[in-house]
Amino acid sequence: SLSLLDTNLPVEAETELRSFLAKRLTKGALFEGMGNVVSVGLSIPEYKVGCYYCRFQQENLLEMATLESDVNAPEYVVCFLGGSEKEDTFRLELDKYIQSLKINLDVEQKTLETSVKPHLSSWFENAVCPIQRVVQLFQEKLAFLLHAALSYTPVEVQNADERTEKDISRFLAAASLQGLVQEGTMTSLCIAMTEEQHKSIIIDCTRPQPQLHNAGSNRFCEDWMHAFVNGAEGGNPFLFRQILENFKLKAIQDINNLKRFIRQAEMNHYALFKCYMFLKNCGSGDILLKIVKVEHAEMPEARNVVTVLEEFMRE
Repeated sequence: SLSLLDTNLPVEAETELRSFLAKRLTKGALFEGMGNVVSVGLSIPEYKVGCYYCRFQQENLLEMATLESDVNAPEYVVCFLGGSEKEDTFRLELDKYIQSLKINLDVEQKTLETSVKPHLSSWFENAVCPIQRVVQLFQEKLAFLLHAALSYTPVEVQNADERTEKDISRFLAAASLQGLVQEGTMTSLCIAMTEEQHKSIIIDCTRPQPQLHNAGSNRFCEDWMHAFVNGAEGGNPFLFRQILENFKLKAIQDINNLKRFIRQAEMNHYALFKCYMFLKNCGSGDILLKIVKVEHAEMPEARNVVTVLEEFMRE
């Protein structure tokens, strides 16, 4: 059964939502800690809304239940309602937001009013809007952030308030290729870029617009920066997220194309020339070459191709 802990929905809509969730629970369609986004028809407002919902257990009580098998840790379902199913593009961020709620939730100590309610009511501002805020803050300088995210360059934020620092960190995490390239490659890149301390980026937020030091960019990141800045006029956070996903998708396509050319170049000098031309024209040759160099470090033939490409690019 579902009992209501807190809501800001009208009574009729809350009852409908609870009925919808009860059916999902009966079917076993709610997995602990993994959110879902679906379209739900509620009478208020009189159209379908996007609903993110996630089932979870409170951390400390879950540990207690494990130690004492006769104690059942209470379970909770959290729902966030938006105008459409576009919340799905932020599902991972919302899952993390639920994780942070676990720490704050302690109904027995009456923290509902002081901690839980403010956390629940600020979900959109804290989980969905950071990318939009970063775009508006950095404007044309966003190209440097995109470059840092793709190249795994360490970033240090100075003189920023807590929210701005978190926003920048979330943007870098969302823009990186984590989970899209091999985990070993990502780890090696992080180590390599961290060792090159002179390339660490300093972001100074003393002034209204951040000042960046030791920052790099390329034509690829500058082109995508314009897509973000042009999209800023509409002020739609879901549009920014979609642009970011397209940015990462194009980067992955370029990496896969280069790797295919390198395989061909192991036996074909013309394919080596194609590799070189691709790196020159893609706009992101500096980053792509670093990524494939790490991935092919243990492959002698491919490593030789990458070494030649590095020499060509330097010249």
